[in-house]
Amino acid sequence: MPRNFIRETLPKENATSLWRMDRPVQDTRSAVNRPMPSRDHSSCSSLKMFLVALSFAYFAKALSGSYMKSTITQLERRFDIPSYLVGVIDGSFEIGNLLVIAFVSYFGAKLHRPKIIAVGCLLMSLGTFLIALPHFIIGRYKFDSSIRSSVNSTNVFSPCPASSPGGLSAGGNSSEVPTAGCDRESSLSMWIYVFLGNVLRGIGETPVQPLGISYIDDHALEENAAFYIGCVQTISVIGPVFGYLLGALCAKIYVDIGFVNMESITIAPGDARWVGAWWLGYLIAGLITLLSAIPFWFLPKSLPMPVGKPLEKSPSEHTNSIKEHKYQADEPASCLEMAKDFVPTLKSLLGNPVYFLYLCVTIIQFNSLIGMVTYKPKYIEQHYGQSASTANFLMGIINIPAVALGMFSGGVVMKKFKLSIMGAAKFALGTSLLGYFLSLFFLAMGCENSKVAGITVSYQGVEGLSYHESALYVECNSGCQCSGKDWDPVCGENGITYISPCLAGCRSSSGSGKSTMFDQCSCVTMGNMTARVGLCPNRNACDRIFPYFLALSVVTSFIISLGGTPGYMLLIRCIKPQLKSLALGFHTLATRTLAGIPAPIYFGAMIDTTCLKWGQTSCGGRGACRIYDTAAYRTAYLGLTLGLRAVSFLLCIWGFAVLRRHVRRQERGPMTNGNAAGAVAAAADELEALRKEETAGAASSDQSPRNSDCYPERETRL
Repeated sequence: MPRNFIRETLPKENATSLWRMDRPVQDTRSAVNRPMPSRDHSSCSSLKMFLVALSFAYFAKALSGSYMKSTITQLERRFDIPSYLVGVIDGSFEIGNLLVIAFVSYFGAKLHRPKIIAVGCLLMSLGTFLIALPHFIIGRYKFDSSIRSSVNSTNVFSPCPASSPGGLSAGGNSSEVPTAGCDRESSLSMWIYVFLGNVLRGIGETPVQPLGISYIDDHALEENAAFYIGCVQTISVIGPVFGYLLGALCAKIYVDIGFVNMESITIAPGDARWVGAWWLGYLIAGLITLLSAIPFWFLPKSLPMPVGKPLEKSPSEHTNSIKEHKYQADEPASCLEMAKDFVPTLKSLLGNPVYFLYLCVTIIQFNSLIGMVTYKPKYIEQHYGQSASTANFLMGIINIPAVALGMFSGGVVMKKFKLSIMGAAKFALGTSLLGYFLSLFFLAMGCENSKVAGITVSYQGVEGLSYHESALYVECNSGCQCSGKDWDPVCGENGITYISPCLAGCRSSSGSGKSTMFDQCSCVTMGNMTARVGLCPNRNACDRIFPYFLALSVVTSFIISLGGTPGYMLLIRCIKPQLKSLALGFHTLATRTLAGIPAPIYFGAMIDTTCLKWGQTSCGGRGACRIYDTAAYRTAYLGLTLGLRAVSFLLCIWGFAVLRRHVRRQERGPMTNGNAAGAVAAAADELEALRKEETAGAASSDQSPRNSDCYPERETRL
């Protein structure tokens, strides 16, 4: 132990001489214990197996996580809940992480990491199955429709019931009366199962990232660590590709497929009331996650170091390049000793100014990122008039591959150019700034509101917003007893959408299902006064803008993700090796606690403020939003996303200055410590020489030449 301490504190030349003095002993030991080629090959194979297993686990957790985000609007409509409550469900995953991540990261580093990851995968699988459970215990989905009685019938049906005196002011019909059994359904709160399942997913996902990354970094060659981590991170981004594609597929399938006659369904996938088979994807994702747990049970606790792996480096190499000696976990001490050491270790970690500022920056940026990603499919649906299936498909086939390519390219850049700590920081900051400035163009890619009579335009087609239900009742529908709570849109020949055929003043209907047509609509003052089921597709200008939105989204996603891997390696290399697992775990804890949990909630609450027409639950309460104010939605969503990133850049400037001072201090520190150690060693040599001369004073004269030959430096000094 003292010799190792001296070797670490002496300058390079003295350390080299000490190594030479010890060389015979080390050579003898290495001759006995030198790893055999087969052992090295086995170690390499085990590391590769771990890389494959961890990549598959990353893929599985990323697939289920992205599938959760792809079902945001499906869950919102199925359980008749607002966006902020869906944000609570989405944030419950981070709540599960919050419960155990600090302890898993700290204690897990001292235990059998692969087996802990395996247990986590099993819990993730169980949680994913639990999310799908409500579909099998809740009743069939019933969307609000005023033409339900005409289904499967070709007879003429009048959607305009005659009004009784005072019926107009009441504005109510049977649809406003709470249906039987609504109290039972309300008390069950089926979305609670989704919440609890996502919490369990979060608990299971906890050990995968910190323990998996630290395991790779501890056992891989230093020049390959960044590349391996980049590959794993890339696989984790490929997972969402399949997650969103799975979401697109399931969103096309009706929620109760196989249990209802699809010809009787009057809504299409683009309708605000459509709910896809959200439960089916969770069953598939749960099975994949279950399979990912198997390989980790057969991996060793630790791996032997490969032959040719450098065991130590000069201090200057630690600061000039992002390389560092590996930390091998000690044998686990007692739980009491580890618990006593936890608080001082955490205090030491947070006392690192570079790590603390990096943590603050990433918390703010993760707020922006998580909020943006969570509601981006919903933004594409509501702003550009796309179906949930199309929005998920575009996210999976266009945006996510750009992110994967960017993260992989960032790892390749680090390996090729061997970026220093400062180089990695500059690269990450530069790409983030460039992506931010390009993202400002999203604000100019706006669309107009859909023309909905009584909400965004008047019944005469004059643009203007109305938030009052009284604006829905005009002279053309005064002869009908209509409900202002319904959302059963029909498209008139005049290109205006009406909330229901009743409010359009339609007197008769023909056909069934999606082919239902309404005639004698007194509010449709054009053509044959007819209307058909669904919203009017009258946003040609928006359709022309949408391809440019997709192209810019791909470019910005690629540029921003370029700095992902360099930034992650900066996090690893700015701390002590023995704090690596705790640092990664606490970073994940902080970002998920302060970003992953609140961001979907306040983003959803902000989006809820832009809603123009709310749906109605079976018990008469407020359900999911049916239509939003497009301009306000864009301002709230993009403004909040870009505003948070702008604040993070202010902290980046401060953190950049602190990192520069830290690097310079580390460069000066080894030189100062090395000179001091050299002076101490020289003084010790002088004292040793004098002592030997005093004890050898009575030696014969023929021994003096030999002493001079053996110690030429001492003779010259004296």
